[in-house]
Amino acid sequence: MAGMLAIVVSLLLLMYFAYRGVTVLLLAPLMAALAVLLSGDAALLLPIYTSTFMPALANYAMAFLPIFLLGALFGQLIADSGAAHTLSNWIVRVVGQRHAVVVVVAACALLTYGGVSLFVVAFAVYPIAKDLFRAAQIPKRLVPAAIALGSFTFTMTALPGTPAIINAIPIKYFGTNGFAAPGLGLIAAAIMLSGGLWWLQSRVAAARRAGEGYGEHEDEAPAPAEAAPVHTAGAMPVWQALLPLLLVVGVNALFTYAVFPHMDLGFMREAFPNLNTATSTGLWSLIVALAVACTVLVLMRLGHWADLKTSVNKGVFGFMLPLFNTASEVGYGAVVASLAGFAIIKEAVLNVSPNNPLISEAIAMNILAGITGSSSGGLSIALEALGADYLRMAQEAGISAELMHRVAVLAAGGMDTLPHCGAIITLLAICKLTHRQSYLNIAAVTMVFPVTALVVVIGLGTVFGSF
Repeated sequence: MAGMLAIVVSLLLLMYFAYRGVTVLLLAPLMAALAVLLSGDAALLLPIYTSTFMPALANYAMAFLPIFLLGALFGQLIADSGAAHTLSNWIVRVVGQRHAVVVVVAACALLTYGGVSLFVVAFAVYPIAKDLFRAAQIPKRLVPAAIALGSFTFTMTALPGTPAIINAIPIKYFGTNGFAAPGLGLIAAAIMLSGGLWWLQSRVAAARRAGEGYGEHEDEAPAPAEAAPVHTAGAMPVWQALLPLLLVVGVNALFTYAVFPHMDLGFMREAFPNLNTATSTGLWSLIVALAVACTVLVLMRLGHWADLKTSVNKGVFGFMLPLFNTASEVGYGAVVASLAGFAIIKEAVLNVSPNNPLISEAIAMNILAGITGSSSGGLSIALEALGADYLRMAQEAGISAELMHRVAVLAAGGMDTLPHCGAIITLLAICKLTHRQSYLNIAAVTMVFPVTALVVVIGLGTVFGSF
């Protein structure tokens, strides 16, 4: 019992200090050390750090470094090429200013599904969203929720082939790919999108009945130079802005379904005897897709870049903090999983529904994502500790790894947006609003409807299997 209490105390403190803005890079090893000390294993503190925490961190960074790096680079190139601005304005022209909420959600969804970092999307779309909401006399407090619906929900966890890092994490553990359970993913996406839009439109209607309007807000200073997109010279055609996004999804699908499955990969195993191609081809497909999209975007805009070297450097440097934040959380999870108290927690979680590992998996992912305030962090910790168990349980129950993959990703995107979530804090800072003003609506679109979609997917998957 003392060991379990040590883990709970360290998790609560991790959540508290993360909410207070302390970096996870420092928090993760400190809270891991605290858990070890409170468990009565003080003599093992240093070997646990060097033999458990650091190898787990290093293995995660080694496995996912190219995804983080290429994803950050692609997002920066999309922003600095002017593609994000072009696409946002194009959607405004197509949909019309009267449908301001739909425009903002659609712009965010298109960009994030195309591989653009949600932080880049928030910076790119916020100025347009602010102007649209002011013109339509919709309260500004609803802007963060509209951006969150398009960026943090169905495009991140549900749509087949999404290049979001959270959709790549289960590949290593389940031997799947980014298109796992596409039919169920589309159903989940429809529930999140329709439910979220219904909620936001009902809030708009209520505000109009109350005569609220956009609200009085002081003139806002421009975003910091290091965060704002640096647009290039020359207008970018819409087709050029769309092409790189389509390439990310299209090339990923091509290599996932047409190239690697029809290749004889035996020569790779001869050169690398420990290579597991079944768990690697999904990551390889995404790496190739992002690399191709980055290359095409650079070549298309040759002669139009304001400063290509700066954009590339900024994108590459931008991947390090998200990668090592998540890797540190994985290291923390590995330490917690090595403690005696974790055996009690693990047994309880695995036995929540012994005949249906989907339910157990969903609960574990939601809890850890909520505690860490990070979908990728919670998913990584849970799969590092329990991934092999869930795969075994699924095989014994006749449940496909693809269904386990989709449920894991959907669950990690359920309770991850609690108030201490770094993405929520950043989004509110970009919009210059507070939790008190906007968080209730963010929570509705990023937790209520995603959790509803998760329940539906588990029910359908249990009855009909993966599709």
